[in-house]
Amino acid sequence: MRPIDLSAAAWRRSSYSNQDGGECVEVSDDFAAAIPVRDSKVPHGPILVFPSADWSCFVAALKDEQLGG
Repeated sequence: MRPIDLSAAAWRRSSYSNQDGGECVEVSDDFAAAIPVRDSKVPHGPILVFPSADWSCFVAALKDEQLGG
């Protein structure tokens, strides 16, 4: 996957995040081929970037409760 410019990315808190201020994951939907993910408590920290298809499979597995929780 080629590097993408994340400087103008719009971030939203994942609906799976803890609403009490902990375990907050933010994602950006601004890119067709990739989904950037970061920790909302460290917005200038590391960002993980996943291929969109892989992220879709991950979210589907969460919804189907196939992953721990």
